[in-house]
Amino acid sequence: MEENIKNRVILVLAILAVIFLAGTTRSCSTSKRLKSTLMELNKEKSVSWDSQQQINELKRQKAALEKTLEEAKAESEATKKLLQQEQSVSQGLKDELEKETKLKEALESDLKEALIKDKPKSKK
Repeated sequence: MEENIKNRVILVLAILAVIFLAGTTRSCSTSKRLKSTLMELNKEKSVSWDSQQQINELKRQKAALEKTLEEAKAESEATKKLLQQEQSVSQGLKDELEKETKLKEALESDLKEALIKDKPKSKK
């Protein structure tokens, strides 16, 4: 009977050894799968981080370009105002020149008339 008990103990120990071996194999397989998944997640995290950094850099560049654009718009508006002022001054000068030209022509006409009137008197 002792032999029978020993055989049963050996059988139980063999079954336990097979169960532990299967558990260890399964554990190693699960560990390998989790490690692979973790590596993929780390890669995705790295790509996500890089993408976020690029987005942040693009946002900074966009803000700088918008500031430059606003400055250019302000300069453009100032230039337009200055141009309008110069056009206004130019138009004023043209009007003044036109008045002076008309006055000159009127004076020349008056001078010619005065000379014409003066000639007959001087011949007498």
